[in-house]
Amino acid sequence: AAPGLSEGTVTAPMASPHAGNAPPGVDPEAFSWFQSVDTDHSGFISVKELKQALVNNNWSSFNDETCLLMINMFDKTRSGRIDVYGFSALLRFIQQWRSLFQQYDRDQSGSISFSELQQAFSQMGYNLSPQFSQLLLARYAQRSPNPSIQLDRFIHICMQLQSLTDAFREKDTALLGNVRLSYEDFLAMVVTRML
Repeated sequence: AAPGLSEGTVTAPMASPHAGNAPPGVDPEAFSWFQSVDTDHSGFISVKELKQALVNNNWSSFNDETCLLMINMFDKTRSGRIDVYGFSALLRFIQQWRSLFQQYDRDQSGSISFSELQQAFSQMGYNLSPQFSQLLLARYAQRSPNPSIQLDRFIHICMQLQSLTDAFREKDTALLGNVRLSYEDFLAMVVTRML
């Protein structure tokens, strides 16, 4: 099945007269999306073009940081943009995260609340305190009486958590859950993992 992002995740039109000319290994639907999103017809998708194409359930644009994080993840040439192959992989990546997001959005509100975030972390295998979840909400949620996390921020948080957890595990070889780090080791760990 094609990885089309329905339900208000991408705003570009689905149909394209050139969808049949997709390069080998690229889904025709993904190729169609690519052509719609590549507004300057450069053959590459920039952070700006990606941001214009992706929206959350509340129709807000994806955050700049999240778009840059995802571009960097699929940018094999380190050019700050992605080709049709990178874009096709990116669409599959977002589709997987959107499915997970909907699974954790138990009340189907279109965003993830504090209690849903706690449950999501627990199910993903993270043993994190309610205080840490509150800290993430304060940092990433839009200010409101009931702060919640949109899809873009959920992807961003999970990618950063995964990256930092990997860095921690490299140091915690005995799997004790604690490590001794010098200040510079700590800085190097953060700088190399935070995009």
